[in-house]
Amino acid sequence: MNIAVALRLMPNPGDELELDGADIDREYVEMVMNEFDDQALEEAVLIKEATGATVTAVGLRAEGIEQALRVAYARGADRIVIVDAGELDPYDSRTAALAFAQAFRELKPDLVLTGVQTPTDVFGQGAPYLAAALDWPQVNVVVGVKLVDGRAEVTQEYAGGRLAVLGVELPAVVGLQSASAPPRYVSMARLRQAMTEASTETLAVDVPAPARASTIESLDRPEQTAGAKMLEGGPEELATQIAALLREQGALVS
Repeated sequence: MNIAVALRLMPNPGDELELDGADIDREYVEMVMNEFDDQALEEAVLIKEATGATVTAVGLRAEGIEQALRVAYARGADRIVIVDAGELDPYDSRTAALAFAQAFRELKPDLVLTGVQTPTDVFGQGAPYLAAALDWPQVNVVVGVKLVDGRAEVTQEYAGGRLAVLGVELPAVVGLQSASAPPRYVSMARLRQAMTEASTETLAVDVPAPARASTIESLDRPEQTAGAKMLEGGPEELATQIAALLREQGALVS
C-alpha cells in the first residue's frame, strides 16, 4: 500500500506580507508547508505506523518545496518527489491539480492525501480538482482515515459537530482538515539528519496550462474600522469595568 501526500506551500505566518498588485511580494517571504497539508502528512504517517504502508511526499517545484519535503522525510515519509511542471503556476488550484494528477499517474499510489485548503485555495477546490483530473472518487473535510479490507474508511465532519464514517474504494483522493493526532514535533537533530539522508527525486511532467476562468485583478488589505479597547487595573477594577460595558450594551440588567 502506497500513500502519496500532495504538499503545497504557504507564506510563513510569522512574516510580514506586502502586497504587489494582484499578488503578495514574495521576495522576502519564506514559503513553508501548508498547515492543512501538514495534517495530511501526519495522517499518512499514522496509517503507515498502523499498517506498514509506505508514504511518498510530493510537491510542485517552487521556492521552498525542497525544504518542506525534507521536513516530510524527517516526519516519516519514505520517499520525496519534486514535480517539475515547467512554467505552470504552483499556487493555482487548477494547474496544480493537473500537474499532481500527471505525477500520480506515474507514481501509482493507492491513496492520495492532501490538505482541505490553502491560502490560495480557500474554497477547498484542490482535492476535488485533483480527483476529477484522475477520475478517482474523493472525500473532503476529513478528520480521520483508516484502511479496512482494501478500502479507506474516512470520518467526515459536517456542520454542527456531526460526523459520518464513509467507505471509499481505492484509489481515491482525500482532503484532510485535521489528522487523527496533532502533527509530531521534529527535532533539529532529526531535521539535520534528514538533510543528509533524504534523496530527492525529480519527476518532469508536461501539462498544458488550462484556460483561466477567472483572474485576480487586485489585492487590498481589510479596511480597519475600529480597534479593541484595552481594560486596565486589578481584578476588582476589571470586573467593574466589564459589568459597566455589559450594562451599556444591554446584556446585563442588574
